[in-house]
Amino acid sequence: MAQKYWNQKVLLAVLETTYGVDPAPVGADDAILAQQVSLQPMEGNDVARELERAFMASDATLVADLHAKLSFRVELAPSGTAGTAPAWGKLLRACGCAQTVSVGTSVTYNPVSAGFESITLHFHYDGIRHVLTGARGTVKLMLKTGNVPHLEFEFTGRFAPATDAAQPVAVLTAFKAPVVANAANTPTFTLAGVAMALRSLSFNAGVQVEPRFLIGAADSMIVTAREELIEATVEARAMATFNPYARAAANERMPLVLQHGTIAGARAALNVPLAQLQRPTGVEQQQNIAEWPLRFVPQPDTGNDQWTLVLT
Repeated sequence: MAQKYWNQKVLLAVLETTYGVDPAPVGADDAILAQQVSLQPMEGNDVARELERAFMASDATLVADLHAKLSFRVELAPSGTAGTAPAWGKLLRACGCAQTVSVGTSVTYNPVSAGFESITLHFHYDGIRHVLTGARGTVKLMLKTGNVPHLEFEFTGRFAPATDAAQPVAVLTAFKAPVVANAANTPTFTLAGVAMALRSLSFNAGVQVEPRFLIGAADSMIVTAREELIEATVEARAMATFNPYARAAANERMPLVLQHGTIAGARAALNVPLAQLQRPTGVEQQQNIAEWPLRFVPQPDTGNDQWTLVLT
């Protein structure tokens, strides 16, 4: 009996034209260079039948509300050409984001509140294929000094039984090599225009995706809310330079800017014009240097403008 090797994986992703209809992704065009893939292939409920019997035994159950989840990471590395969308851009689009391309200049992602796109995912491991259609998800941007920044995705999609399928040949040349986060490669992190020494930052897009199952309607994965959150750990500063306590007490909303990458075509900038500083809850230390763990909630101005991720 032949075993199935988990480390022989191929992930394909393609945006859907019609919700829930599989566009049949192919390895030459739709492969994703992923890390740390985690599959929950058969989420749902086990409905007890509550049978009355003349003897003791476990109750029978019926499966209901079946769906699947797929999580993975992708390195934060733009396309290498300014104004060309990265190979992972379609993943952000399926996480409640709009993509705006300025040819030769930039690619910008920002949140939307309607017209959500969906994606089909094919996940193969050693001849077994799982297909998630109608998938929508959420994403976290994670950056830590001395490490490769990455995007963490979690998608929820329709359930389909796994099948045996030939492993596609993945072409991954569109994915470029990243650079680690450090002072040379990550030249900018500012809060209210004040340059800060940054240890780590996480940006959670906070997209809430829920399966919806109704009689007379096709199963769907819907976006019900969005709650963004930013957490950053920075070196403490003199109160005259940056006073997080006074700013939080004043419910201050401030611009937060992070730029990673310095070469044209490989720069990624997170811009949050109105980041509301939450109450600081403690002081930490590394190497006996005081550091502040800070939390921010991005706020909208006119709507769907609480943050942008700009690739240049």
